Amino acid sequence: MSNHRILVTAAGGQLGRLTIDALLRQVPASQIVAGLRDPAKGADLAAKGVTVVAADYSKPETLDAALKGIDRVLLISSNELGQRVAQHRNVIDAAKRAGVKLLAYTSVLRADTSKLSVAKEHLPTEELIRASGVPFVLLRNGWYTENYTASIPAALAHGALISSAKDGRIASASRADYAAAAAAVLAGEDHAGKVYELAGDEAYTLEQFAAELTKQSGKAVAYVRLPEADFKAALLGAGLPEELAELIATSDTAAADGALFDDSHTLSKLIGRKTTSFAETIREALAS
Repeated sequence: MSNHRILVTAAGGQLGRLTIDALLRQVPASQIVAGLRDPAKGADLAAKGVTVVAADYSKPETLDAALKGIDRVLLISSNELGQRVAQHRNVIDAAKRAGVKLLAYTSVLRADTSKLSVAKEHLPTEELIRASGVPFVLLRNGWYTENYTASIPAALAHGALISSAKDGRIASASRADYAAAAAAVLAGEDHAGKVYELAGDEAYTLEQFAAELTKQSGKAVAYVRLPEADFKAALLGAGLPEELAELIATSDTAAADGALFDDSHTLSKLIGRKTTSFAETIREALAS
């Protein structure tokens, strides 16, 4: 077993915690470092034997300290829209200064050709990583099924699942599936220089998603196709911030054109099992 010291950034978030859980099944806790903006929120991770450090994307001094003695890093993309490239640059620069041997980055599916608006921040980050000279691996994650199960309460309340995705096929996977892929790369060997296009094994339309939700919940949920502008207006009406409403609406429109479809099965090959079905993720959401 390798003895690499591994830092997971944004470890306080959902993907970060799931990645650490997956790593703990493969390497000793003593090899894992969790970087959080507020280390005080990592007490549960420390209780598992994981080292918890301050790592704030906007504070380079914390990154230099966090990366000291680190061999491998998972840079989980920032969730601060419009700030991502600058924040990611701070981590990349710190990784270069620290002599990191492998930098893994959670990008987006086919970032170099994608119509998804998020690609506008992922692709420049990929370019910064390539230019840094640090050995890297790009984890181009497709959509999380949880992006859609988050809409279940509203869909059940109104009897409708609304979207601008039309009949686009979506090959999503669970957040835990993508975390397992990140852990496999961080704990494994021979991944440097690889670009992994990651997505779920099965593809579905949101009409099929609504039908499955109807089946499992016992409540009729219709799939309502909306033009992008109307969908965005509905999201704003539900209280979402402008930037987030724009992101969701444009992403679903891109999904209508195939931006979230992939049939390479790269994710399941990397994690050594089938990806989680959307029906199972719906089941988990209804049970929570």
